[in-house]
Amino acid sequence: MFRDIAISNRHPGLGIDRPTIRAILHALDDQAPRFLGGPLPGELSIVFLTDPALARLHAEFLGDPKTTDVITFAGEPAFGTCGEICVSADTAATFAQRHHHDFSEELTLYVIHGWLHLAGYDDLEPAPKRRMRAAENRARRVVATAGIRPAFRWKA
Repeated sequence: MFRDIAISNRHPGLGIDRPTIRAILHALDDQAPRFLGGPLPGELSIVFLTDPALARLHAEFLGDPKTTDVITFAGEPAFGTCGEICVSADTAATFAQRHHHDFSEELTLYVIHGWLHLAGYDDLEPAPKRRMRAAENRARRVVATAGIRPAFRWKA
């Protein structure tokens, strides 16, 4: 399946490579049967935000004012949208630094995580969380096998 992907970078310290982000999402869409069929058809939006901006969304729409890594909003296929993935670049940078992970790999995981939420995965309870983690690992292999190497740039 080929879908339109709208990408917005609202983080002043983040440099992104839009073609690579699209390649990641298209590679996942190509393997959708391995992931509960993937997200519904329609345009997919992804927005990279600061922690305060994502915390405001978290408070407004989910009643929790804390920072978080990813929030997804289901779209409306009748209107041509599959959903939106909102990602905190700050949370990815902090986590990557604290755990000695590569920032680009961490932020890519957040993109994958959001795509999986739109596909129907959940991570609020232990059993579904285990399924989500297994799906994340499969999705990371899909991206790696496709030879996609994201290169996000972070200006702290």
